[in-house]
Amino acid sequence: MTQFKHAIVRPPAANFADGLTSVDLGKPVFEKALAQHVRYCDALQQCGLELTRLEADAGFPDSTFVEDTAVLTPRTAILTRPGARSRVGEVIGTERALRRAYSRFHAITAPGTLDGGDVCEADGHFFIGLSARTNEQGAHQLTDFLEEEGFTSALVDIRSIDSILHLKSGISYLGDNRLVLIDAFVGHAAFNGYEIVLVEPEENYAANFLRINDRVIVSAGHPQFEAIVRKFGYPVIALDMSEFQKMDGALSCLSLRF
Repeated sequence: MTQFKHAIVRPPAANFADGLTSVDLGKPVFEKALAQHVRYCDALQQCGLELTRLEADAGFPDSTFVEDTAVLTPRTAILTRPGARSRVGEVIGTERALRRAYSRFHAITAPGTLDGGDVCEADGHFFIGLSARTNEQGAHQLTDFLEEEGFTSALVDIRSIDSILHLKSGISYLGDNRLVLIDAFVGHAAFNGYEIVLVEPEENYAANFLRINDRVIVSAGHPQFEAIVRKFGYPVIALDMSEFQKMDGALSCLSLRF
């Protein structure tokens, strides 16, 4: 399992509610979102990470979801080209921050599009989701970059799954060869050879979590999944993510970890 030392984060801007969303859960309360982001950053530090904090950017209401702007490996940073046109400019700020840590870069180029939320790493193997935001050209560019760096990958088409925006809305890697999935992914050939941990349908949002070093950060309010994680022996940090859920966001979306 990758040992993380650093993370890049960006707090939500005051116009966070003007961002993109595919769900109807109400308008996020900015002050509450800001407080939740502070607790999120505290949790990352509790897991041993040093944070690079980018300034809030009202020019890009979705920019708190920094994960979508890059895919990181131990050796290289791959800059994405987000599938929503309004988000493409977010990559510039991420690149500036990553230049302090990486000397080797790749970048997704047109006509390819790729959101980092469609990429799930499992011990050097990368699952790449084909979605409304990540197209085949972008996914194949990423596959080529990863192969050049010595990593393997597999494509997972989620375009027929209406309940999720990104691949990582329905899959996360717990470590120790365990993949956590929602029911829609059961039986998918890409996941053969892994121990599959299913979340209960009413707790599907819990499928997006963070395994950081020896701890697991989960979204609060999903007691069945939290019990499963504890049963495997992982210390758990539970965080309220209500305001980010209203904007299609989850735990992994809010940071780039390396």
